[in-house]
Order: sequence, then structure tokens, then C-alpha cells
Amino acid sequence: MGSVLLALLVPLGTGTHAATVPNGFVDSIFVGVPSDVTAMKFAPDGRLFVSQQSGKLRVVQEGTLLATPFVTLPVDDSGERGLLGVAFDPDFETNGFVYVYYTATSPTVHNRVSRFTANGNVTVPGSEVVIFNLNTLSDADNHNGGAIHFGNDGKLYIAVGDNGTGPNSQSLGNLFGKMLRINRDGSIPVDNPFFDTASGVNRAIWALGVRNPFTTAIQRSTGRLFINDVGGSSWEEINEGAPGANYGWPLAEGPSSDPDFTNPFHYYGRSDGCAITGGAFYESAALAFPTAYHGDYFYADYCSGWVRRIDPVTGADVAFAAGIGFPVDLKVGPDGALYYLARGDALVGRISYANAEPPSITVQPADRTVPVGQSASFTVGASGSAPLAYQWRRNGNVIAGANGSSHTVANPQLSHSGALIDVVVSNSFGSATSDTAQLVVTQNSVPAAAITQPVSGTTYAGAVTINYAGTGNDAEDGILPASAFTWWVDLHHDTHMHPQVPRVSGSKTGSFTIPTNDETSPDVFYRIHLEVTDSGGLTQSVSRDIQPRKFHDHAGHQPRRASAAARWPAGHGTAHLRGRRGHRPQPRSGIAPGRELGLLILVGRRRPCARHLDSGGEHDVYGAVRRSTRGVDWHRQRVDVRGQFRHQHRLVPGNPLRCECDAGRCRLEDHQRLGDFQQ
Repeated sequence: MGSVLLALLVPLGTGTHAATVPNGFVDSIFVGVPSDVTAMKFAPDGRLFVSQQSGKLRVVQEGTLLATPFVTLPVDDSGERGLLGVAFDPDFETNGFVYVYYTATSPTVHNRVSRFTANGNVTVPGSEVVIFNLNTLSDADNHNGGAIHFGNDGKLYIAVGDNGTGPNSQSLGNLFGKMLRINRDGSIPVDNPFFDTASGVNRAIWALGVRNPFTTAIQRSTGRLFINDVGGSSWEEINEGAPGANYGWPLAEGPSSDPDFTNPFHYYGRSDGCAITGGAFYESAALAFPTAYHGDYFYADYCSGWVRRIDPVTGADVAFAAGIGFPVDLKVGPDGALYYLARGDALVGRISYANAEPPSITVQPADRTVPVGQSASFTVGASGSAPLAYQWRRNGNVIAGANGSSHTVANPQLSHSGALIDVVVSNSFGSATSDTAQLVVTQNSVPAAAITQPVSGTTYAGAVTINYAGTGNDAEDGILPASAFTWWVDLHHDTHMHPQVPRVSGSKTGSFTIPTNDETSPDVFYRIHLEVTDSGGLTQSVSRDIQPRKFHDHAGHQPRRASAAARWPAGHGTAHLRGRRGHRPQPRSGIAPGRELGLLILVGRRRPCARHLDSGGEHDVYGAVRRSTRGVDWHRQRVDVRGQFRHQHRLVPGNPLRCECDAGRCRLEDHQRLGDFQQ
């Protein structure tokens, strides 16, 4: 997420959320939060602490998100790094100690656990005590883990991801892909399982073989530790913590027959979700849920947006809630309600059990300013026993047909400006009326935004720097200044997305560098967003997608992204690639026989098209590829190829490669046309 951040502007939740919950339960918005939230934790006094990836630790007191952060840390928040975890000292009520897990930037980029001392709702200045420094991170900015909890034994348990490199998880020579256990002061307990076999800080290792343990939870009544490990391509896991356990990654994912590995307590596949998050045992001083839920373990899936519960004794697993926007954490509150942290909805939600709860307004409608003719939408958040009924009003008069949790004024005119909009929410047990929101209609025009760089059709590979630029114009303001521009970049993968470059304001241009160690799935792309805002507060947003350069494998493998180093699949045979003419190509990596690359493949002898190759065997070939100004249509991408290379190719009888020449131009054909080259 490469470019320098000038400012981080993250919107708060707007209350457009509605989760599906079982009969007798009520879903409501507890508080709106920034959209870069990563974790939350209730303090012993009932306050809720919420961490932002950008480094701010926020406090929610009596349902209000306080404007002043508890602490703001200088973090590296690229990819999945940042402020990722928070925990309270077992003696917090007397010592005020708050622990955090974050990505520090000096002396090298690494994850760290530090302790701060609370002074009310802010930290005591200068009170940071570095408790434990983890290993320096590689260029991979994913798989950081970050969950921290104090166990019943008074030790601090730290969940650490594999830093994007699977073999780390099986090594006692580093801290990646492990569960760590340390004392409150950062020292290492002598009864840790690898204290005598590991050395230095690695003696903190308590269990190994995890991939990305983003969340964990401890059942206080028993001391059981559940570890939610985000899977690779097959299974999401709930692992039960045990000293010395090896959960198998990357040698095993999901259940394994290898006796050296500890199988997960529970797992589910890609048909049900893609990233396990959250995690909370239903235990509270106030047990407000029915008895059947007591002691159950609640967990969530980031991509599918559901919450399920599992009996930790029998393993019985059932659905609970759905329709949550990218949940990242779950907690049981001191009131016995289940709270979820929804990054996509930018809110903390609250699921309570109440069969006779009158409505209450949790999110008030907000004022709206729009130009003439542009629709204006108002939304309310409310809690109470279902079903809830809504009736919107304008200047105190009922609006016919306006009976949902949101209301849109279509085609507003100047005569509508100043209208006061509110809503009455009711159920069988009472009603509640929202605050009024004002509709302002202006003759001001919406600004125009355009992304001029990168151009449409741009593709990328690992380590490539992508420059972006745009324009903003407004009928009233003219050319908009740099301060009107806000940029952000998301990495889209499968059915979900990861923030790549957080919102950055104050510049018409910028850049970021494509990581070399991120997702290799073909179903990925980057989306670059630009939002411009005029002096009247009106905005316009546009985006541009850039797709990866890919190669394809005829042996039945999926197409893969091409990195800067041209990541070819391993196999029999050798490929050589060099970008300068007249120089002998140098080895790059293996190519399995019968595979095609996302480059032109020359086949013949030392002169292209010396003969048709239509039988089995291996052929050594040299050929020069001209610089293609047309590119090659490759998986719907435009690929610019150049250079010189040598390729060994095993031909399959009955599937000949054919090379035809006409007036010095040659064409190579296999199952599909690959492209042209010049003799």
C-alpha cells in the first residue's frame, strides 16, 4: 500500500445495516465507528475500546464514540498491518495497564506488543513500555495475526501470522505462524513447552503450525483457548489451544491423518465462507440469552457476513445471524448482549434477547445537502422487538408509502429546501420518534471527477509502481484544488476486498507499489478510487480497475498472476527470459511440459518455422521476439511482450504446434493463437 499518507479520512457508519437474527432476538446499531476497525475489547468498567488499523485506539463510553483517541500510534498500516489487538491487564482497575499489538516502523518494520497506562479516557503521555518485539517483517504485508488475551494463568497469549510464508509456521527459529505465551513484563515463562529446545525470544513459542490466527478467545469458566485460523484454499479452522500443539500449516489444512498434527476442533470449507473472524464464548455477569446459549462459542466469517454458534462440548454447530458487512470481531458485553464489529458497515452492532422491548432510536437521520434533481436519502437505526414499523414524515406530515428504515426524496427542487424529515418507529410495545433532519437543495452543481492515470486497460505485475492521477472540475469553483481530492485503493479477491491504500487527501497524484508476496489467485484486481469535493460539500466518486498479467497452464491448472520475477510453475524443462536483444538468455524458472506462458513461445530450430513440429519429443529453440505494439489477447488482458528467450517444449502427439510464415512474418498456433513474431 505504497504511497505516503497525507491524511486518513475514514467515514463513520451511517446505519444502513440490518442483520438477520433468530426469533426473539433484536439486532441494533450500538455505535458508528470508522471503517478501518480491526478489533475491540470491553474494559472491566464497561467501556468499549476499538482499534483502528491506522493506529488509533478509540473509546466508546455510554454508547458514544469519543472524539479524542485513547492513543494514536505511528504504525505501518499497509495491507493487513497496523493496530490489530488490544487487551487489559488482569489488574487494570488498580494499575490501568492497556496492552496493544501493532506494526511498528522502527528500527525495522515489525509487530510489537506495548503497554500503556490509562488516565481516564486517554493514555498517560510517555507511558509506553515495549513488552515484546517480534521478528522483522518481510515485504509480505499479510498474515500478521494480532489477537492478544490474558489467560486464566495470568500469562499474555499472542497470536502471530506466518508473514505470508508458510514454512515459517513449522520452524522454531522464528515467531511467525505461532501462538506465543509471555509474562506481563515481556519475560518468557520457564514452563513454556519449547523453553529448553528453542533459544532467545523463540522460547516464547507455545504452539505452532498456524497460518493467520486473526482472532482468539478464552472461556473464563474453563480456561479453554480457541484459535480462529484463517485458511488457505480449503478450510477455515477453530483450533483448541494446547501447549506444544502443532496445527499442521502449511503441511496440513483442516483435518489430517498425521499423528504429529493436532486436528481442529471445528472446520468449514469454501462453500460456507472464506475467512473466519470474531470469536466469543457466551459468558457474562448478566446472562441475557436463553439457557441453551450459555457457554456456546460464537464465531463469524468475514466474507459471508454470518455468525454461527457451536457447543464446545458436543461440537453441535448452528446458524445464528447473517447479513453483517465484513465482521472482524465478536464480544459478549457486560449486559449479556453479543456485540459484533462490522468493518464493511462501519459500526458496532448489538444483538440482544428481548421479547418485549419497545423501539429506541440508535442512529438518527442526518442532514442532507443535494443539488436540484439529485435524490436525497435519509436512514434511521432502531432497536426493539420485531417486527418494527416505520413511518416517515415531512414537516410533521405523514409521507404516504414511506414505511422502511430509509426514505429517499426523489428529484428534489429548490422549493423542497429546508424541509424537516423525521420518522416514527413503532412495534407492539411502544413507539419512538427520531430527531429531525434537514433537507437542503442547492443550485450548486455536483463536481466532475476523472481518473487520467492509469489509463483504462492497464495491467500490473509484482513490484511494479502504479502511478495515479486525476482531474476535478466544478461549475462554480472551476478547477478543484488538490485539497479537494481523496484517493484510496482496494485489492479485490474472490467475493471480498482488502484495503490496499487507505484514504489519502490533499494530492491530485500519487503512487503505490504492487506487493510481490500477496494473493496469487487469478481472481484478483486492484480498484483505484477518486473522490472530489467542491466548496459546497458536494462530492463525486469514480474508480478504475487494473487487472493482473497472467499466464495459463494447459495441464488443467488455473491461470496465475505474473509477478515481477515472472513466477512460472515448477516442472520439467527450462525457460529463459531476457529483455535485451543480442544477449544470451539467463535461466528464470521451470516450466512443465505442455504448458503455455503468457508470452509468445517460439518453436522451430534456431530459425523460426524451420519445420512443422507435429510429433512427440523435445526441441531446443532460440528465437527473437519483436516488441509487440499490439500486445497479445491473454485472458482478456493486453500483454506487451519483448525480449529474447529459449524454451524447451514437450509436444503431445495429435496436438501439433504449427508455425506459418508469410513475407517475413511468422505465426505460431497451438490450441489458440498465441501471437505474431518477426523473423
